[in-house]
Amino acid sequence: MASSKGSKRLKWALDFSHKNKLEKSVDIAPPPGYMHGVAQAYSTDHSRDSNSNHLIMKKSWDLAIGPLKQVPMNLFIMYMAGNSISIFPIMMVGMFLIRPVKALFTLQQTFKVIEGTNAFGQKFVFGLGQVVNIMLALYKCQSMGLLPTHASDWLAFVEPQTSLEYSGGGFSYL
Repeated sequence: MASSKGSKRLKWALDFSHKNKLEKSVDIAPPPGYMHGVAQAYSTDHSRDSNSNHLIMKKSWDLAIGPLKQVPMNLFIMYMAGNSISIFPIMMVGMFLIRPVKALFTLQQTFKVIEGTNAFGQKFVFGLGQVVNIMLALYKCQSMGLLPTHASDWLAFVEPQTSLEYSGGGFSYL
């Protein structure tokens, strides 16, 4: 903004290099919490460190509890999918099985950045949540009839289980 012949001042340019004459005569009190000297630098560094440690711990526990927070939504989705054997429920059950297994195999990479005393507990809670999600998916497979739970599912010479009751809806035309 300055030319070679002299400094040219524009309307919108502000110069903060000169102190105002009124500032010298007015003594303003420091804001609350302000400390003078070395103690001020130590206290702000200490509070920043404790604040960042607190945030890291909070985020890491949020990551660890994440699979347990998914359980109610998974239950609702499983209920809405029904027990019929069709492409939509089978794909959902497949996703309910594959996602937690992948998460368990990448457990070390997930918690790679977390260090400290609670890292083992956080990994345990995360793994427990993934195992709960796997158990829910296996229960859904069993209720759909996809798991081999009877001897007739494994052996050809064993007769399949017969149902003791049959029920159905509709009207009788007698």
